[in-house]
Amino acid sequence: MTVEQYSALPDPPGGRYELRHGVPVKVSFPTPQHWEIQQHLVEILKPLAKDRGRIGTELAFRPLPEYEVWGADVALVSQSRYDAKPPGDWMHGAPELVIEVLSPSNTPYELDDRAAICLENGCLEFWIVDPKRKTVKVSTPDRHTITYIEGEKIPLTIPAAGGLTVSGIFSNL
Repeated sequence: MTVEQYSALPDPPGGRYELRHGVPVKVSFPTPQHWEIQQHLVEILKPLAKDRGRIGTELAFRPLPEYEVWGADVALVSQSRYDAKPPGDWMHGAPELVIEVLSPSNTPYELDDRAAICLENGCLEFWIVDPKRKTVKVSTPDRHTITYIEGEKIPLTIPAAGGLTVSGIFSNL
């Protein structure tokens, strides 16, 4: 299925579709805990973003030109890239920061595939936030991946220099 064909699909009951490798895949709405983590991440990262970009939840984007339309749990996009988005279309390429909150429905293959495609198409950091283990796995385009645990600080370059504690991410649970 192409992006054009995908855009004509109605939303399924209880969720939405993502287009993954040309196949529409039903994605459920987030659970209350998942949504709380998404909102908390936006709250703690938004002051750092200031005028550097847009940060929010469920940003739809096209990591590859055709056959892909994904939604990021949390994403940060530079203002210049957001402004260059074609009118009436989803953003082309991946946001500079993509954060996925781990759900029981996520498979290791799916997350590895998402990370690889995002990091090859504009993403500078891809995070996997695991609420069960209270860890944050950060991957970068140079193929480095570091898993941060409670008591550790994630060094930030996106959206601004600084740091964010893993405990701070899960403080609202």
